[in-house]
Amino acid sequence: MPPVNVLIKPASSSCNLRCGYCFYHDEAENRSKKSYGIMSEETLESIIRKALEYASGSCTFGFQGGEPLLAGLDFFKAAVELQKKHNTKKLAVHNALQTNGTLIDDEWAAFFAENKFLIGVSIDGFQDLHDLYRYDAKGDGTFKAVMRGIDALKRYKAEFNVLTVVTAQTAKNIKKAYSFFMKNGLVYQQYIPCLDPIGQKKGTERYSLTPELYARFLKDLFDVWYADRAEGKFVYNRYFENLAGILLGYNPESCDMYGICQAQYAIEADGSVYPCDFYMLDGFCIGNINRDSMEAINQNRIKSGFIQRSAYVPEQCKSCKWMPVCRNGCQRYRLGADSPDAGLNYYCKAYKEFFTYAMERLIELVRPRSAVSRF
Repeated sequence: MPPVNVLIKPASSSCNLRCGYCFYHDEAENRSKKSYGIMSEETLESIIRKALEYASGSCTFGFQGGEPLLAGLDFFKAAVELQKKHNTKKLAVHNALQTNGTLIDDEWAAFFAENKFLIGVSIDGFQDLHDLYRYDAKGDGTFKAVMRGIDALKRYKAEFNVLTVVTAQTAKNIKKAYSFFMKNGLVYQQYIPCLDPIGQKKGTERYSLTPELYARFLKDLFDVWYADRAEGKFVYNRYFENLAGILLGYNPESCDMYGICQAQYAIEADGSVYPCDFYMLDGFCIGNINRDSMEAINQNRIKSGFIQRSAYVPEQCKSCKWMPVCRNGCQRYRLGADSPDAGLNYYCKAYKEFFTYAMERLIELVRPRSAVSRF
């Protein structure tokens, strides 16, 4: 068996924030049960035991929400102990956690550092930009609380990166947001395009990221990132680094850049398993970790056709020079059957514009390590 990656929702869709664009709140609103509460230790043990029994080489446990810290520190202390208990094959075990950062204090930060959790902190840039959509139940901005959490992680030398949701407003202000990150030493960066609500026409929300705005975002961000890299400054941008890796002949570590969905286990608080965090809806459930074996869950995945559907290549892609690096992106961003471009990535035009604009400079960065002449 290969390495196993498990994504766990310890607090289901529960969250102390009310972010205006939250995709998981939208998913919860589109299923029969919005929240499954806090995961029991019995379900947690089922996940850890079965994953470690099934995996080979390594096993990664990712925790997301909602807000996973709502499960409490004791939940994660139990997770670490259960991993030790059930790791009879002596696999390499990795833990990662995505959080809004507002609940992190010294105790949390010390635990993450001691147990080598990789933490992702959601922050959308400087205060006005962040607080535009990332607010609490009272409608108050959360920037200051997030920065307190980041300061705690820094004090205890916990490993972390920042994740930014790219909205229309982000696209227009990315150079200023990037400058803010660099001034605050936030050099490990991820950016993900904002999702429109399920079933809604794309581009109709105030925060909606259109292809035109995404192209602007990618070009502006690349300009400042490239300038820093050319000067020898260290800054990690997950997307650009994965593109560089593809040019050098490596497989991307980011699943949305493979061109086909990977085998994942996204697990809700009740133990229900889904093929992807973006598809935790009733019709996509492929089993329950409390009653089903990993083999049975994988068979259900195959029967569902989820991965097979993602392998579809539209005619426009087959003749596109950028297909080797684009690969039509994530399945969730592809246009539905009601579109004349069914199966094509919504951001296709943005990627074409960006690659035409930036590829020569990206190749310059990797050329010392490999002769790249594909483009």
